Amino acid sequence: MLKPAEVQPPLTVTELAQEIKRELRPLWRVFVKGEVSGMKQLGSGHYSFRISDAESRVDAFLFANDARKLGLVPEDGQEFVFRGRVDFAPKYGQLRLIVDYVEYDDVGKLRAQLEALKQRLEAEGAFETARKRPIPYLPRRVALITSPTGAVIHDLQETIWDRFPNMEILVYPVQVQGVASPGSIAAALRRCNEEGLASVAVVARGGGSFEELYGFNTEPVARAILASRIPVVTALGHTSDRTIADLVADAECRTPTEAGARVVPRRSDLLTRLAEREHRMQRETGRRFERELEKLARRREKLGQALPNLLRVRVERLRRCRAELERMSPAQQLARRHDSLGDRGGRLDRAVRLRFTQALAQVEQRRRQLVALSPDSVLQRGYSITQDAETGAVLRSSADTAPGRRLRVRLGRGALTAGVEAVDG
Repeated sequence: MLKPAEVQPPLTVTELAQEIKRELRPLWRVFVKGEVSGMKQLGSGHYSFRISDAESRVDAFLFANDARKLGLVPEDGQEFVFRGRVDFAPKYGQLRLIVDYVEYDDVGKLRAQLEALKQRLEAEGAFETARKRPIPYLPRRVALITSPTGAVIHDLQETIWDRFPNMEILVYPVQVQGVASPGSIAAALRRCNEEGLASVAVVARGGGSFEELYGFNTEPVARAILASRIPVVTALGHTSDRTIADLVADAECRTPTEAGARVVPRRSDLLTRLAEREHRMQRETGRRFERELEKLARRREKLGQALPNLLRVRVERLRRCRAELERMSPAQQLARRHDSLGDRGGRLDRAVRLRFTQALAQVEQRRRQLVALSPDSVLQRGYSITQDAETGAVLRSSADTAPGRRLRVRLGRGALTAGVEAVDG
């Protein structure tokens, strides 16, 4: 039984919660050191996790707006110093630390973890020059993976458009620091590859401290760059240390201005080079044309020398044939027999003379036929010998030539050079 002095009205649950909140006011700005576990990103963009040491554990909560402002990425198993306020959530009856600032408790340990990741990637050949993709000389489009606000995107766009006006730029906005930055950067790179619109991607940030650049030292970002089919250029500002993103990228620049100059050429320089190449091409074409004309002239000269030689050879062949025919002719044979037989009588003599006369007539007839068939006689009657001007081949059919071909026509007196305009039959 409660004594009368101890009897007091009971508190409602809400009144108790409010009383707890009042008692917690001295803990509205505290610093807590502990190890992160159970890190989870909620659908609203907030984060929930636990902070623990060897003996105790407290629940913690990080609002999305505060998470975007942070310069580092809390991960399970790492120790941090958290700043925040202790709060009681009446709806859930939960006591938790509302975090608004995080800093590393042991940067040396963090650097050791990064060195382990670097060694693992190096063993895989991720930093090898032979693996890296060439940056296109003139990209179709340039993708910018950076914060949509601030000087970085302005400098990139200004540099690119100053060098190559109207170059198409695609912007993939990302968080460049804070707990969400690795996932944001990796997702933007994957989306850029899936869309396949850009020829090169620039991942950029305006520099920062080791902690602020930690997102670019994470494995998700490194793996996204390695998996990219599109060449990736990093421009993370002037830093004392190269990030893992710099090491795996296909090209590394110190400033956005340098990156803009790296991914696009100057349009004026390109036009100058094109003009120089056009001039060299015209000059070389002229030289080749002159050489071809010289070759053609030499061929025509050779053909002009070959045709008379050919005719002389054939005339000499006909002369030898004529001499052989005369030597083998019946008249010659009869004359020899006549010399050997002598005079055997008038009848035989008349017969021989008759045969001799007939033989002479036949020989004369054959001589006239041979003369009539000789090339010179044929040409004298109005005929001509037509040859291809380049090959020297004698044309026997309209199918042996084609429009545009050059011809050499030998006449009874002199020769002509002509061109084929059309072919009939």
